[in-house]
Amino acid sequence: MHPIILKTLGGLSRQYYLRQFFFGLLFPVMIIFIQRYGTHPIPISMILLLMINSLLYPYSRFVYESIVNFIMGDNVFIVNAALMLFIKLMTMAICWCAAIFIAPVGLAYLYYHHSKVNYD
Repeated sequence: MHPIILKTLGGLSRQYYLRQFFFGLLFPVMIIFIQRYGTHPIPISMILLLMINSLLYPYSRFVYESIVNFIMGDNVFIVNAALMLFIKLMTMAICWCAAIFIAPVGLAYLYYHHSKVNYD
């Protein structure tokens, strides 16, 4: 496989990618389920967008979690579980909807991270 693909698309661990991919599939499944009751079929362009966003979602989520970890550090906040689940769902939805725009940042970082020479 080409080194660029290995350094970018293969940059996340398999476990992390599959976990995030699973949660990212919830959104297209909901959209297709809702659209099933509509009067018009799903356009090919919409199916293509659903596929692209689902495949790129793990990289988008990686960017989001990296930023949150940088800002929050090791701090722990104790909040209402329902509020936390709602916030988690909203951030997942934002990361999925904007995956086509956010994921390139994560892919560029992964390429940089896996390309840097370790002089130790």
